[in-house]
Amino acid sequence: MHLVTSGILLVDKPEGPSSARVVATAKRITGARKVGHLGTLDPFASGLLPLAVNEGTKVAQHFLDADKGYTGVIALGAETDTQDRTGELLVRRDAPRLGPQELEALRREFSGDLRQVPPMYSALKQDGTRLYELARKGLEVGREARDIRVEITRLEQVGPAELEFDLTCSKGTYVRTLAADIGSALGCGGYLSRLRRVTSGPFRIDDALTLDALRELPDAGAVPLVPLNQALGHLRGAVVDRAAADGLRRGLQGALAGIGMPDPGETTRRVVDPDGVLVALIGWQAMVRRWQILRVFNR
Repeated sequence: MHLVTSGILLVDKPEGPSSARVVATAKRITGARKVGHLGTLDPFASGLLPLAVNEGTKVAQHFLDADKGYTGVIALGAETDTQDRTGELLVRRDAPRLGPQELEALRREFSGDLRQVPPMYSALKQDGTRLYELARKGLEVGREARDIRVEITRLEQVGPAELEFDLTCSKGTYVRTLAADIGSALGCGGYLSRLRRVTSGPFRIDDALTLDALRELPDAGAVPLVPLNQALGHLRGAVVDRAAADGLRRGLQGALAGIGMPDPGETTRRVVDPDGVLVALIGWQAMVRRWQILRVFNR
């Protein structure tokens, strides 16, 4: 990582505060003009919360759709209205003791391409109203199942009524609903009692700072941000000279004529200056067979 004024700040969010509160805290500590998260974490969850800082907010959409990785614990033998430990307890049942073969069968059943019904306690809207607002009034409405992708890499019974897991999942997956569905499949019920995000797209928890560590930095200039050019490393890059970079930052498209044809399936490319600083994101316009500026980034 390098010290820059725009980029991605990796925060290890503690249990308790909302993602919005962490954003506000990071903005205050860094003095950044703009800070936004790249995918929320529920207040009771902890772990990796990537934050886009200043010019980084322009690339948020490229990370919101990324796969994410989690570790956590499912409590068996009980159900809550929110499908996690923060909710009201609805029922209790005896939890089964699972052997290795049963755990493997369960892991396989809930891995791969799945259909999932979003929970009532979610921010999804129906007729302009958040589902959680309806749920708090004791109402339940029909929800359409959505396609998700899950890969459970570890499922282990660590106590009489606890399953510990590691998994990766696609955008739109509710891990607490997955926990509840696993409990339902076992016939005893279940809810998510602990959740920690460990990956988000190319970012890893090992590179994240706690809020306390962020507060202890000597000054705002010492905040370690992932440079945008590095964060977008999954996109092919094109290097231009300084004059072309300056022109692109002013919205001049002429320099794009020298950039070659896209690879098969390629629609977006990075443009960087000789110092490796991101200048622009460009998109291939198939109808006119040329690149056009999508976003420019101030130096």
